[in-house]
Amino acid sequence: MSPRARLPQADGGLYLTDGGIETVLIHQQGIDLPAFAAFPLVDDERGRDALRDYFAPYLALAREHDAGFVLTSPTWRANADWGAHVGYADERLGDVNRRCIELMEEVRAAAGPSSRPVLIEGLLGPREDGYRAQSAMSPDEAERYHAVQLGVLADTAADFASAITLTYADEATGVVRAARKAGLPVTISFTLETDGRLPSGQALGDAIRQVDDATDGACAYFGINCAHPAHFADAIDDPAIRDRVRALRANASMLSHAELDAADELDDGDPADLAARYAGLRDDLPHLCVLGGCCGTDIRHVRAIAGAWAGT
Repeated sequence: MSPRARLPQADGGLYLTDGGIETVLIHQQGIDLPAFAAFPLVDDERGRDALRDYFAPYLALAREHDAGFVLTSPTWRANADWGAHVGYADERLGDVNRRCIELMEEVRAAAGPSSRPVLIEGLLGPREDGYRAQSAMSPDEAERYHAVQLGVLADTAADFASAITLTYADEATGVVRAARKAGLPVTISFTLETDGRLPSGQALGDAIRQVDDATDGACAYFGINCAHPAHFADAIDDPAIRDRVRALRANASMLSHAELDAADELDDGDPADLAARYAGLRDDLPHLCVLGGCCGTDIRHVRAIAGAWAGT
């Protein structure tokens, strides 16, 4: 097996990251994000300021806890299909990916020196919906598709790439293969349903094994995002999950994906309860070290998570 890309997270210690950037910008800041795409904000100074203001308290929180920080670029929707949906294609799409990473460089510099690493994560999202496994690609198709965005990110200051809210293993396999060819370390995060399985129906441990087997274990580590701990806490008794999951970005709400899609208002859950559930996963996920939030979470949730983690 080829050696996995080694990232500082592999050396242990706490790394924080942000919460649900799109839901914060939409529901708390009143910013319109067509197709849930945050990347177009870098096109004007007002949008760039909104992104700077969004990340600043998270970086301050990391310093308070003497934690590292994963600074995630707002490029989750900046692939070919979603980019075209909001009017970006070809060279313009590549350019906006680069400028998103450049803005993350500015945000990192503005935060000042840190005793722990602040890593820029070049973010990818699924080709299609992040809640449903629809017209699935083969690993080869997924590799060709995601290679375009990964090729751009590999030529920036991104420290590594991460694909999150993936719904099936073949797309994850393609991402890992494309990232390896681009020379960029990569992590994979799956979303889970209320039964603790991927939207494709596959068990998380089986999905991790499938990706590792198909890529010679090239993924740096795996994560879980866009699901509440209540949905998967009883479905993680698997050596592959225990050994390979290092990141968690949970939803604030206990609602299912279908219920969240149909909801008229944001459910921001209970930050204290969510934080306690994170801490309760520590024995089952002993390598968990990158902690943040997903839909419905904000600085309140991540602050509570960091505090609960420090107290366990």
